[in-house]
Amino acid sequence: MKKNITLILILFLASCASVRKLPKEHYYAFLYYFDRAYKNDTISFHLKNPLMCPINVKLAKDTLNPDLSNLFGHVSLAELQDTIIKIHYPAFDQSDRSVYVVKYGDPEYKIEKNKIALPFPKGKEYRIIQGYNGAFTHNTIFSRFAIDFNLDIGDTITAADDGYVVGVIEDYKTYGTSKKWLEFDKSNYITVYHPQSGLFTQYVHLDHKGALIKLGDHVKRGQAIGICGMTGFTTTPHLHFNVKVPTKEHGLISTEIEFENGIRGKDLKEKDYVK
Repeated sequence: MKKNITLILILFLASCASVRKLPKEHYYAFLYYFDRAYKNDTISFHLKNPLMCPINVKLAKDTLNPDLSNLFGHVSLAELQDTIIKIHYPAFDQSDRSVYVVKYGDPEYKIEKNKIALPFPKGKEYRIIQGYNGAFTHNTIFSRFAIDFNLDIGDTITAADDGYVVGVIEDYKTYGTSKKWLEFDKSNYITVYHPQSGLFTQYVHLDHKGALIKLGDHVKRGQAIGICGMTGFTTTPHLHFNVKVPTKEHGLISTEIEFENGIRGKDLKEKDYVK
């Protein structure tokens, strides 16, 4: 009888989680402010990169100025770069504002992969709950080489390598398991850029206010940077750890990695323990 009650309770809680509404709030990993001016048949785009990593910028298609996005193309900005792009465009319709698509990284930068540390403190041991190409959520170019470690709520997350914090979201409070949560995932996470390799690492499902660092901070390998939680699309507390590289078409996509203790990410399977 007790087992039946326990099973019913688990099913009830899972059902509640799946129907949780998405938060109305939407938070951003970083903010940027770009200015546009028009004078003497020329458009001037004043672009400022606020991050300690390269970014690439393009204009979204504009129905009022259909050729403008092609003329603008892709613009790569170095760390903290401030620049002005000028385009001669006599037929410019100023009634609409420019919409920019901003993505991490410079797609032309040569990536030099190096071995990284596990994303939790030395001496700790955790189980893999999903590895490379996992059917549950690791099945797109953005997550195919991610690894899920079974950290619990309140456990410490550490930086996998030296780098700069280039993205922080820590204000979401809840989670869900419905299709909407999967499509519009609202997780707390940290993004760190590693200039020595060109890689980006992401640490996802942080606790509410679970960031121990702030945007722009320099972090060292093994430094505590966050607290694990249960936010976004997830069925259990865990750390979703993903290493990414920049591309022109898709932005950051997932890539394979090897850890400093000789463990290759591709060898880590569900239910394996790592220390």
